[in-house]
Amino acid sequence: MVSESRSIRIADRIHRELSLLFLNDIEDPRLEGVSVTHVKVDRELAFADIYVSALEGKERLDEIMAGLEHARGFLRSELAHHISHLRTFPQLRFHWDLVPERADRIEQLIAELDTEEEGDENASGE
Repeated sequence: MVSESRSIRIADRIHRELSLLFLNDIEDPRLEGVSVTHVKVDRELAFADIYVSALEGKERLDEIMAGLEHARGFLRSELAHHISHLRTFPQLRFHWDLVPERADRIEQLIAELDTEEEGDENASGE
């Protein structure tokens, strides 16, 4: 078992390296435009939970998750090669991150409220 701070450092390193892999080395068209939003590594270093999203949102969810499942072994091998100070490398588990979509929806709602307030001010000011 590693300390919490070490597992956080390992997660940050996996995040950086995986982001670079998606930018430079992945040729699978299903994984185009995928970004890593968060990585969490358990303290036993058995699993790395990787949260991803894409600009298109959930429209490509199934396609992206199938691509990640297909590339799981390659990604783990490449990460283990780049992060060589670990005796064993955690298994990768991919999850769809809903946070970016929720943030977009909140921004839309705020924009709608601002528009309504402007409309109310214009109506009462006339």
